[in-house]
Amino acid sequence: MDRVIAAQVYNRICELGSLSAAARALGISRPMVSRYLEQMEKWAGTRLVHRSTRKLTLTPAGEKVLQKTRNLTRLSQEIEDHSSKETPSGTLRVACAHFTAMQLVAPMLPDFLTRFPHVRVEMDVNNHPVSLVGERIDVAIRITDNPEPGMIARRLGECRSVLCASPDYLAAHGTPDALEDLVQHNCLHYSFFAGQSWNFVNEAGEVVSMAVSGNLSASISSLLMEAAIHHCGIAMLPEWEAQTALASGKLVPVLGRFPPKPIGIFGIYQSRDYQPAAQRLFLDALGESLMAL
Repeated sequence: MDRVIAAQVYNRICELGSLSAAARALGISRPMVSRYLEQMEKWAGTRLVHRSTRKLTLTPAGEKVLQKTRNLTRLSQEIEDHSSKETPSGTLRVACAHFTAMQLVAPMLPDFLTRFPHVRVEMDVNNHPVSLVGERIDVAIRITDNPEPGMIARRLGECRSVLCASPDYLAAHGTPDALEDLVQHNCLHYSFFAGQSWNFVNEAGEVVSMAVSGNLSASISSLLMEAAIHHCGIAMLPEWEAQTALASGKLVPVLGRFPPKPIGIFGIYQSRDYQPAAQRLFLDALGESLMAL
């Protein structure tokens, strides 16, 4: 068996703490993962892990071997990257929400695919978070303040939002002058914001959280924007998505001296030990594109 592959499998077993999870992440059978582990133990000449029905733990020898296999896979990746630097290839599975796909990823895709014609990009567009391991996703692009633990999160940029409403809504219900006035308004909010709170930066540079409520929530920001345009309430929208409606006067900014707190844009992936060149180049290209927006 290929010892480099065995080392990569061993690293993934240690990262995920389970042979079954490693098998799902690598797209191979559990018996094959067991065979690679046996190969590593035969190579090392000692037991590397304690296996039980409840958990998997490393032996002292296993801890030492893990450091060596991580170095081995890094060296293997450097060699592969050198050989594929000019023509990266393979399939890259990318997961993201609808807004992220259309507003952030779509603008950079044509140039990326032209520059790297041997890379095949598979987009999984889903407004519900997906499991990178279970869905065999290489990288997820997330707009979040709290990247999931246990994963590598590379910050690519930030998403700025704007609080806005239609002129007709404000004429009928009044324009809020202070953050506290939002409790008197119908606030159209994103479904996955915990506790239905909006975060703002006050004039002193401090983050202020305000609880909001309203008769519409959605997991797609474009739906909230359409509702705001049609006088349903006040919405917090990504600046990239709202700019056309703001420029046309269909929406107007609200509480401009209290800008919403920016949210980070991250590329989420499973491991630094083996990051294909195509994945790194995709994240590089997306980060550069976000800087230009």
